[in-house]
Amino acid sequence: MNKLPQITLSFWIMKICATTLGETAGDLLSMTLNIGYTFSSIILISFFIVTLLIQLKSKKYHPFLYWGVILSTSTAGTTMSDFMDRTLGLGYLRGSLILVGILLSLFAFWRFRFGSMSMNHIRTLPVEFLYWITILFSNTLGTALGDFLADDSGLGFAGGALLIGGLIVLVILARNFSRVSNVLLFWIAFVLTRPLGATLGDLLSKSHKQGGLAFGTIGSSLVLGTLLLSLVLYSMRPDRLSPQNIQLEEQETAN
Repeated sequence: MNKLPQITLSFWIMKICATTLGETAGDLLSMTLNIGYTFSSIILISFFIVTLLIQLKSKKYHPFLYWGVILSTSTAGTTMSDFMDRTLGLGYLRGSLILVGILLSLFAFWRFRFGSMSMNHIRTLPVEFLYWITILFSNTLGTALGDFLADDSGLGFAGGALLIGGLIVLVILARNFSRVSNVLLFWIAFVLTRPLGATLGDLLSKSHKQGGLAFGTIGSSLVLGTLLLSLVLYSMRPDRLSPQNIQLEEQETAN
């Protein structure tokens, strides 16, 4: 049984919201509460492992559980990236390049070991486990890439978000007006939404002097958490789970 959601517009909105929340919540733990990147990584990776094990043991799709794992990969990815880039001193660029190599290796292993990387074919335990590990490293890469664009590239938070947003628009255009594989475009979009979330998270939480909106990590996390909760509840409406809507969403995914 496929325990993953259908890929619709609401999926992408919740994905961006969850990854942005992961950025602000990860910074809240490591920086605002001054726990540090090392201990924050241990705490959040442990949270990821717990939620992942529950997800793997489940027998069907549970929206709260699924988005809980997405959120845990985002928060863990934030602290993992900060640990690599700052504590280990790799810097944003080298950290991003290392993570790109890891992610490409995961994609290559997945493709040659299990075949299709489509969301519709994630129906066995090994493939689902690989799916979540890939998401964890894609979110870690997204944090490093977002920080690189916002800080080292000179684009700033807003500029980085606009650049990533523009790339996502190109993916949407390719999805509708080209013959590029939908599976490839899905994973490109999935990776790109993480640095978008990272830059949006920084834009919301950083001070005015740093080019942000000064909501802080606490205020930003509360707003984003409330929004994500509302979206998950909306996706669970009875009419959204009707056989007609499920069939329509499956057709849209197949196309």
